[in-house]
Amino acid sequence: MPETLITILKIIIPFAIIFTFVPLLVWLERKGSAYIQDRPGPNRAAVLGIRLGGLIHPIADVVKLIFKEDICPSQANKAYYIAAPFIALSVACVTFMVIPFAAPYTRDGHIFTFQAAQLNVGVLYILAMTSLSVYGIMLAGWSSNNKYALLGGLRSSAQMVSYELAMGLALIPLIMWSGSLRLNDIVTLQTAQVWRWNFIYEPLACIIFIIAAFAETNRTPFDLPEGESELVAGYHVEYSSLKFAMFFMAEYVNMVIASALIVTLFFGGWQIPFLPTEVLRENAQMILNIVLTVSALLAIIIGFFLILKFKKRTYGDKRDYEVIVLGIPAVLAGFTLILFLLFFGKIPLSTTAELWITAILQIGTFLFKTLFMCWVFIWVRWTVPRTRYDQLMNLGWKILLPLAMVNIVITAVRMLLK
Repeated sequence: MPETLITILKIIIPFAIIFTFVPLLVWLERKGSAYIQDRPGPNRAAVLGIRLGGLIHPIADVVKLIFKEDICPSQANKAYYIAAPFIALSVACVTFMVIPFAAPYTRDGHIFTFQAAQLNVGVLYILAMTSLSVYGIMLAGWSSNNKYALLGGLRSSAQMVSYELAMGLALIPLIMWSGSLRLNDIVTLQTAQVWRWNFIYEPLACIIFIIAAFAETNRTPFDLPEGESELVAGYHVEYSSLKFAMFFMAEYVNMVIASALIVTLFFGGWQIPFLPTEVLRENAQMILNIVLTVSALLAIIIGFFLILKFKKRTYGDKRDYEVIVLGIPAVLAGFTLILFLLFFGKIPLSTTAELWITAILQIGTFLFKTLFMCWVFIWVRWTVPRTRYDQLMNLGWKILLPLAMVNIVITAVRMLLK
């Protein structure tokens, strides 16, 4: 495969993964908040009467935002007003390029890495890109010529600058342990043994980084730049249609990237617990058969569970048949997988197939960890109340920053005594 095509795929695939995650996370946030608050959540948008538990709502939102009137305030600085959402979304997306999805492998003297850009200063690149994201919000707040938007932009700039310091200092102990700024090296040194992951070695750095990530992504309890109770909607109050959608998407893209970074730096990245890369490659066929068998059994069990829940008069409309619509394909998929394993499960795999199966398993593990961290972001949003602005700044400057500096000294002492 030509090098140019490989590079293009490495750029396109992460973008595709990110933009697949966004509507899923929107649905997960809505339904998750509904279950936390003991209510049904969105369940009205439908295609041919089938609602799929609210999964149609993200599609309906996209259609609505595409056809909604795009309003530009007459007194706005139009060039910056238009550029701001593009800056916010594009900066959020390019950050993902240095995050590794799976272990690199060597073939014919060529090292193939599962990341768009293998940088020697990957950690510095991440910090640089996250610091640029504030410009989109600041420009949106200033160019809108609205006092509430301006206050939101000012809050965001102060907040993100404050927490960038704690976030950067929290990463220094990891760099000291690994001796490298490459994200791949940091993940590789954590190994598949859970007790060697950085959240065990550096629990304080992990806590500081996660809190700072909440502040950097403007998520509750640190969503002061868009505090509805004080600033109407904050920095994007004058935006509508696709420009508002870009800010909305940028928030979720930032959440995905923050989750992926937390997983990469502290929770083993693509490492599968207790299954090193070499073991995966040596036993790729057996592990693949086990994964497919478990998946088939789960699909059959879930499918039958849904079919058995069918009652014709629960809602009195086509929602009654949703369990059938989902259950029957799940059962059929499960039996198809079992038949596939019976006929093809013992066919020997080539070396290339073993490498790719290992990579797919590691990518799946990485995405599962990332999705779990995204759920933590959602869980916290609908559990913890919004802080006051003075509490936010006090936490950043008077607590997290000193703790991060003390943690660097503690790590240095530990390394000297080791």
